[in-house]
Amino acid sequence: MIEAKHIIKSFGERTILDDINAVFEAGKTNLIIGRSGSGKTVLLKNLVGLYRPDSGEILYNGRDITKMRIGEVKVLRQEVGMLFQGSALFDSMTVFENVFFPLQMFSGMSRKEMVKRTEFCLERVQLKDAGHRYPSEISGGMMKRAAIARAISLNPKYLFCDEPNSGLDPQTSIVIDELIHDITVEYDMTTVINTHDMNSVMNIGDKIIFISQGKKGWEGNKNELMKSENQELNDFIFASDLFKKVKKAENLNLLK
Repeated sequence: MIEAKHIIKSFGERTILDDINAVFEAGKTNLIIGRSGSGKTVLLKNLVGLYRPDSGEILYNGRDITKMRIGEVKVLRQEVGMLFQGSALFDSMTVFENVFFPLQMFSGMSRKEMVKRTEFCLERVQLKDAGHRYPSEISGGMMKRAAIARAISLNPKYLFCDEPNSGLDPQTSIVIDELIHDITVEYDMTTVINTHDMNSVMNIGDKIIFISQGKKGWEGNKNELMKSENQELNDFIFASDLFKKVKKAENLNLLK
């Protein structure tokens, strides 16, 4: 579990995050949504320790990352997996070597154990037969799965995903969503996902936090989302004709 308490973050005279309070639960996919410029990316970077808030606390199972020394943060980050927007695989390494790399750098395992763990992670994301290929030789969806395998190689307690479906077609996006959700439940991880993909929200939104102009505007789950009376949230999620039709259909069902 990760708790954000009264987080304030400014750049110059501009306040980007204004008294954010949120709880990100273990074993659930916790989604941060909001318009471009709302502060959701800055919030994610504060949570993972890339930014330090001006005030407030960020607790990893009770441990406040904002008060940790550099060495303590490095230790904590061994419990953290990151899935970057562009996958961020090393082009000069094979898929196998990309997943093997963090184990070699941080795990302290024997080579035999590292190979076994790498093979397990690749098999978990259904890339067992693609380990010998380079990123340039695989599809965008396979690259995302390889990045997920690398992110979970150190068996993290916390997983952060920045726009995991960026650049993917709808069908592949569903595969990635379900994979992230399944491994979150399977390993009881605290998974935090920054996304603007409403299909992801409705598919795997165990917990959703809506950020608007630097403030937390709403929180709930995907079922509560469709019934929300928060006008700002409704303007955001029902911007597309598809979701307007869904909302209309639900309202008609309530009238029956």
